[in-house]
Amino acid sequence: MDIYYTQKVNQAFHDMHTAAEKYRHEFTTPEHFIFALLQQYEFNKSLIDWGVDLNIVNQSLKDYFEKMERVPEDVGNYQIGTSEQLRAALLAAYQIVKNSSAQYIYVPHIVKGILNLKESYAAYLLKNLLGQYEQDFMSELVARYEDDHDQASTDDDDLEEGTEQDKEPWRKMVTCLNDTYYLHNPLIGRKDELLRTIQVLCRKEKNNPLHIGEPGVGKTAIVYGLAAWIDTNHPQVPKRLKGSKIYQLDLGTLLAGTQFRGDFEKRIKEVMDGIIKESDNNIVYIDEIHNLVGAGGNSEGTMDASNMLKPYLESGRIRFIGSTTYEEYNRHFSKSKGLVRRFQQIDIAEPTVAETLEILKQLKKSYEQFHGVFYAEKALEFAVNASAKYINERFLPDKAIDLIDEAGAYREMNHLYGQKRQTVDKALVADILAKTCKVDALAMKEDDNAALETLYERISSKIYGQDQAVRQVVEAVQLSKAGLLDDDKPLASLLFVGPTGVGKTEVARVLAKELGISLVRFDMSEYTEKHTVAKLIGSPAGYVGYEDGGLLTDAIRKTPNCVLLLDEIEKAHQDIYNILLQVMDYAKLTDNKGRKADFRNVIVIMTSNAGAQYAGQANIGFAGNVSRGEAMLKQVKKTFKPEFINRLSGTVVFNDMDRTMATLILRKKLGELQEKLTVRKVEMTLTDEAFEYLLKEGFTKEYGAREMDRVITGRLKPLLMKEILFGSLKKGGKITITEEKLRNNQL
Repeated sequence: MDIYYTQKVNQAFHDMHTAAEKYRHEFTTPEHFIFALLQQYEFNKSLIDWGVDLNIVNQSLKDYFEKMERVPEDVGNYQIGTSEQLRAALLAAYQIVKNSSAQYIYVPHIVKGILNLKESYAAYLLKNLLGQYEQDFMSELVARYEDDHDQASTDDDDLEEGTEQDKEPWRKMVTCLNDTYYLHNPLIGRKDELLRTIQVLCRKEKNNPLHIGEPGVGKTAIVYGLAAWIDTNHPQVPKRLKGSKIYQLDLGTLLAGTQFRGDFEKRIKEVMDGIIKESDNNIVYIDEIHNLVGAGGNSEGTMDASNMLKPYLESGRIRFIGSTTYEEYNRHFSKSKGLVRRFQQIDIAEPTVAETLEILKQLKKSYEQFHGVFYAEKALEFAVNASAKYINERFLPDKAIDLIDEAGAYREMNHLYGQKRQTVDKALVADILAKTCKVDALAMKEDDNAALETLYERISSKIYGQDQAVRQVVEAVQLSKAGLLDDDKPLASLLFVGPTGVGKTEVARVLAKELGISLVRFDMSEYTEKHTVAKLIGSPAGYVGYEDGGLLTDAIRKTPNCVLLLDEIEKAHQDIYNILLQVMDYAKLTDNKGRKADFRNVIVIMTSNAGAQYAGQANIGFAGNVSRGEAMLKQVKKTFKPEFINRLSGTVVFNDMDRTMATLILRKKLGELQEKLTVRKVEMTLTDEAFEYLLKEGFTKEYGAREMDRVITGRLKPLLMKEILFGSLKKGGKITITEEKLRNNQL
């Protein structure tokens, strides 16, 4: 149900703006509204009946106005805004009426909203003068204004006709934005787009603007801003648009309950004819206008909403404003050539980071009042910068506003004990973003680099003998954090080269764990065929699996901050390198439906055994000091295309396994086994001979650390299994493993 202001309320609004203009105030306040009510008999009589001296009220408000800050005389035309306090009072009045299922906002509703304000001079003045009679005064005020709905605001002089107009059913299918714009966030910036919209509306023909932009960039806000300009008589609103009303058409309400052929068309005609009858100057706003194409039509040849509106679009007696996204425009709207030519396209671009920050600064007070918190300036800056960097597939300013709103709601629920001022700081916004984007909060805290400083030591403690490889990986991450890398490339694109079992995959796994981000792994041996590579970005249109999307693009869209591991990349089809070129160059990958996946916060790691068959020849002849990894690297340069290798941020060569590495790895694996035994209350001890036996059996340059796993699984674990299940370790205990036991337990 739509809610309207009564005539007395509209009169008070007019007088309120006149008073603000007279005193050159920048905003209308509750004090201006009470001052305007002093010109109404009903309000004055109610005050006098309960012993209030009108002269005191009048003089107190004038004194208050004199102390308020004024707009300098040298400033010409300026726009009078609505203060946050008056906005809060109007919102309270709106809620009272909405909850009571009434249709009109009366003067008493707004006065009640003002009296509920905590820091308002108008509320203080009335409460002080009325004292214990406040409730009695409100009761009398309601009684005196109860007949005001019979004189509801209308453009006609004939009050009876106005009453009939208000009862017309078409009004229930539209919303007048002139009456509700103050309930929404005010328009900040976008002056060029707003002036362009006004210019199109002033044309003689084809005077219908169409706002096209990505979701969340502020298309609807521009229309609310236009309603505010018209309602407050902004100096840049031309005479042609003064007094215009903007009605929002709700297609859902129009379609609801249209059971029979002709119901929908009848409703559209009623609405359009009603708006034209009220005034030739009115504007119809249609959000998501692409829904017009096909709405109401149920088969070929039937008339849909777009065809119904074409005569009204052509006549020029009623103007339309539409809004839609680029995707929906291309998919639906552009197919109706008749509609396209009647609208003038206005592109609404995403605001820059600086513009978004300015928007947040001006919205700050509104959100502080709503949540009862205080936003630190650093928190707003971080919200804008971090949302631009980490939140993909959404657009500014919407995603930044969502972030501070979410943080305010969290602080409202989780108070800071012992502090009078509930502050939303940068750390809280980082935590909220970490939960939203699945990225470790430490990775986003620019001030806290302690975790990154020790990253090399932490990874080296788990990866043995590959210090140079680990250092290259850590440096790439630290360079990114320092802001020294290209913003339009992945954090790092690394190719790990080395024999099997030396820790290539393990480095990627440990890196993801230490950074607190996900590891997304693709086994490239599954993509040996040309058609299987296409699955990474999605099957072409017309092929089976087109609707499923791309495996790689969807994975990055779900976890945009991750370590992407492409294991054994040389086994994939050659087409994989063509796909990865744009990832390494521009950090973007487009799937089969035209959606882009963002790789800017991804560490791409590719492992390769290419040239493993040549590694054995590394120590033959005069070049006996060449390692197996370096021999493989020469072969890698022959295997991969030059343009692929040229885009890598680093090629990391892994060392062959030596006896020292093997000893450390064996101790690590025995430690992992002991952790499992501790759960069973078993304590294992190996003799030096037994340890040497496992090392001798498990250490081979050809197979690396994986041979160690086989020896432990084949010799040691069966021995423990028999004792735990059937022997002396059923209830726990200690066991000493000797070389003889291991030899006798050979499978």
